Amino acid sequence: MKRKPAVAGQFYPSSPSKLTEQVRGYTNKDAVKEDVIGIVSPHAGLMYSGAVAGAVFSKIKFPHTFIIIGPNHTGLGSPVSIMLSGEWQMPTGELEINEDLARKIAEKSDIISEDTLAHSMEHSLELQLPFILYYSSDVKIVPIVMMADSIEICRSTGEAIADAIKESGDSVAIVASSDMSHYVTDSMARKKDTRAMDRVLALDPEGLYNTVRKEGISMCGFMPVTTMLFAARKLGAKEAELVKYMTSGEVSGDYDYVVGYAGMIVK
Repeated sequence: MKRKPAVAGQFYPSSPSKLTEQVRGYTNKDAVKEDVIGIVSPHAGLMYSGAVAGAVFSKIKFPHTFIIIGPNHTGLGSPVSIMLSGEWQMPTGELEINEDLARKIAEKSDIISEDTLAHSMEHSLELQLPFILYYSSDVKIVPIVMMADSIEICRSTGEAIADAIKESGDSVAIVASSDMSHYVTDSMARKKDTRAMDRVLALDPEGLYNTVRKEGISMCGFMPVTTMLFAARKLGAKEAELVKYMTSGEVSGDYDYVVGYAGMIVK
């Protein structure tokens, strides 16, 4: 199937030229590019989180395939939903699903199920695509969204992804789509988000999961990030780096009611 944009004209411009211009403004042509196993990238409206996403995508060498894991905000579909075939259309181009890799992932897990409904209106993966397409329309994607909340689901999903990547021999990077704290003061967001980011930087998926739960951090994509960390650890990740952090207050001027955004790389 061809998955059409769900939030064009809302989270980002529906005009190809305006979208390209906006994304270009958030990228850094002078960034030194690195090989990565995974990244963390936000998914708010581009005017708020685009600077963070652009900083991250500017810093990475593009693989053949991006596995993009995001939270399921809509409640549609199965607990962990993957699309096995088709294309994702955007105003600036189209990206094909890597069917071979997607099927390998699904075959290695009895938790991950094929489900297009979960992806039909979900924005967390879609907001990564303007940045991917800005640099290349030749890469492929594997879309996965999660709404189950269990450390064991994160572990098994992450390990299935790692095993499938190893078996494929493909060049792959895992994008974990997440915003950070929601609707708290700027100072509280920075305090709580630092605790979560410290666990990512320590390559500690269990620690991230437990910190978010214990501290009540409203990080919407902590399951995808935890899953990415489990996969990255199995793939031999050695270090992580914070590329950029900001809050919506820096754009809106409202520091009493912000959302946090973090861009990180795992290598």
